[in-house]
Formats: sequence, structure tokens, C-alpha cells
Amino acid sequence: QVQLVESGGGLVQAGGSLRLSCVASGNIWKIVDMGWYRQAPGQQRELVAGITSVGSINYLDSVKGRFTISRDNAKNTLYLQMNSLKPEDTAAYYCHADVINWAGKEYVYWGQGIQVTVSS
Repeated sequence: QVQLVESGGGLVQAGGSLRLSCVASGNIWKIVDMGWYRQAPGQQRELVAGITSVGSINYLDSVKGRFTISRDNAKNTLYLQMNSLKPEDTAAYYCHADVINWAGKEYVYWGQGIQVTVSS
């Protein structure tokens, strides 16, 4: 079993910054892809940013130039630096990880979600 624990969310004014972190622990041999998703009330969950094990990155168009995703493979930790936040960035943010365990099995895991609220 693998646990993903997110931190760093909260309330911020428009134009402000937040940094999300996600620590993965448990039966982990290798983490392949990791990413941040978000879901606003009444909306579908969407991919905000993704990063592969070799560092290939993709972003949702609306966050390009404002958000930066990174990972520390030694610490099994994923980050999302969010700058120039806008009210439309308000959502619950979820960490996602594609994990290969010590038995060679591959599973997808989700964090519990963390709220980001941007006031205008």
C-alpha cells in the first residue's frame, strides 16, 4: 500500500503564491509518473501539471508561466509552485502517482486532496 499526503494549501489573495507538496510513502520501488489534478465544485477533475520519472513536464494551458511542477525522487516528493494565483485557480488539488511496488506491480494512487482558495 502507498500513501500520498499533500500539504501547503490554504487561502491566499489574488496575485499571491502557494507551494503544494505531496509525500509518497509505503511499498514503493519506483514512482513513474506524478501529477497534480484539481477539481472545482461542479467541475470535472482536470490535470494541472504532470511530470514523468525522467522529468518530462506538461501543464494545463491556463497555468503555463504561473505554475511550476517539480519532484525530488530521493524523497518521493512532488511539488507545485503556484504564483500569480487567480480566483479561478480555486479548487481542491489532488496529488497523483503511478507507482511500481517491490513485487513489480504497478498501481495508481491519489492523495486525499487539499483546498486552495484564491480571493479576489
